[in-house]
Amino acid sequence: MGVFDLVEETGHEQVLYGYDECSGLKTIIAIHSTALGPALGGLRFYPYENEQDALVDVLRLSKGMSYKAAAAGLDLGGGKAIIIGDSFTDKSERLFRAYGRIVDSLRGRYITAEDVGTTAKDMELIRRETMWAVGIPVPEGGSGDPSPATARGLFAGLTATSEFLWNTADLTGRRVAVQGVGKVGYYYVEHLVNAGCEVIVADTYEPAIDRVTEDFGVKAVDPDEILFVDCDILSPCALGASLTEETIPKLATQVIVGAANNQLATDEDGDRIDKRGILYAPDFVVNAGGLINVFEEMRGYEKTRAMHHVDSIHDATTRILETARDKGTNPHLAAVNVAEQRMKTIGDLRRFRRHGEDRN
Repeated sequence: MGVFDLVEETGHEQVLYGYDECSGLKTIIAIHSTALGPALGGLRFYPYENEQDALVDVLRLSKGMSYKAAAAGLDLGGGKAIIIGDSFTDKSERLFRAYGRIVDSLRGRYITAEDVGTTAKDMELIRRETMWAVGIPVPEGGSGDPSPATARGLFAGLTATSEFLWNTADLTGRRVAVQGVGKVGYYYVEHLVNAGCEVIVADTYEPAIDRVTEDFGVKAVDPDEILFVDCDILSPCALGASLTEETIPKLATQVIVGAANNQLATDEDGDRIDKRGILYAPDFVVNAGGLINVFEEMRGYEKTRAMHHVDSIHDATTRILETARDKGTNPHLAAVNVAEQRMKTIGDLRRFRRHGEDRN
């Protein structure tokens, strides 16, 4: 399938390819929607097997960012960027600054931040070539690593889900299986342990497992086992598309609440989970904490205000779960409908032009 076939299928506005021979930079930036504002999304640095896989991933991720921003009530659109390569060996100042020049060429249509394989220090290098980068280190005036904020918001979403299903916010004794503990998953495990949960973890990166088991005393299992652990709560916090037609029948959980983007391989998987009697908290609702945190950076970062905004994920999750129940649909579809409706109704305001240049 060609680029334009995929773009037509997903409804994207723009896909930009960038290359720098000197550093070996190969990047794709996908802008899904600017209906609500500039497209903001992280930069994923990952060794994709081929360019087609990279394109499919960046299109899926950027569309998810549109829904995430809309469902969170932010005046942002959805975008995402990828760099094809090994984040442990291929990083360089030249590479990130070349990427920053490419971002800058979009003149604010896309704002970049960190994601899998990138850090706040990488954003600092990118910022040297463009103002359209957020999540920069705190000493440089930014909000720093968004992972703790994402974990905080995820835990708020979990609390709301617990209240909805079990009529209590008390998670003491609940068994939680966490897939992926490198960044967000690590801080999320800390919240779970502090809440009295029994936590089981897995990760393909051994140092991440060593760190989380040593710091929190949790049990680790093989990465191939984690999705199928007998548990109360399953939390996918690694890469997406882990919930599929093949894996869903094998799940042994009551609830799915995780930080991974695009956990469902297809939209139909939302129905498959629902038919299993498993309550699914939509990923782009509960994992919006990092996006909310860097959004606050755009208007002058103040941590207390930002964390208050992140905590609003609790109420957003409750509204989605209640809407799904009341309309007799699955939570994923309910969340998609809420996001698309906001993009349509608020995005339509752009017909009313401001005096001078339209800032959106």
